[in-house]
Amino acid sequence: MRPTLLPALTCALLLGSAAPAQAPAPAPPAPAPAAAPVRVQPSPAGTAATQVGGKWVVEKEGAEPRYREGKWVTVTYSRPILRGRTGIFGSGADYGKKVTGGAPVWRAGANATTRFKTEAPLLIGGKAVPAGEYSLFIELKEGAWTFILSSQPALKTWDPKEKSATWGADNYDPKFDLVRAPMKLGKPAASFDQLTFGFVNMTQEGGTLAVWWEKELATVDFKVAP
Repeated sequence: MRPTLLPALTCALLLGSAAPAQAPAPAPPAPAPAAAPVRVQPSPAGTAATQVGGKWVVEKEGAEPRYREGKWVTVTYSRPILRGRTGIFGSGADYGKKVTGGAPVWRAGANATTRFKTEAPLLIGGKAVPAGEYSLFIELKEGAWTFILSSQPALKTWDPKEKSATWGADNYDPKFDLVRAPMKLGKPAASFDQLTFGFVNMTQEGGTLAVWWEKELATVDFKVAP
């Protein structure tokens, strides 16, 4: 009798049909870390900007006109907030002392010195202002504000050892004043919670720079120099 092949065949089939070991499933990706909250400065940065001296040009028949050759005028500043305070400018002998902090003029902002930059030569208060960058201050007297542009160097970061350049209005020296122009004062219809600069009544020949805070509004006119 022939020997049976069943055990050998069964063994071969079992060995040949064995399924390969499967790789373990990949672990799910780790959750992304939560984004850190954005830290808002107590007096956030602000910019007021406009363009002057340009013109609208039709460059192609049937196309919309494009604005060309305009020059930027900008104010960069930090924007303090009332946070429930009232009478921020004070009155009488104390007028302006709360916002100037003992400096002879107001920085018209917070933190670093407020800066005024113009790409076009201007006339402010009858004084010529060449294209360039300047520090902006306001001299506060009750019922009489004076707009000041100064060529005094300004610090980008505070340095207590620095005595010649300004931080805010600290170290302010009037010998650098380029413009001192009286401002027109008014009362806005609403109380402005945050210090705000803006350009109003603009044409391509000039306009008005305005500053609002709480219940005070002050403006100064300027023109593009011929």
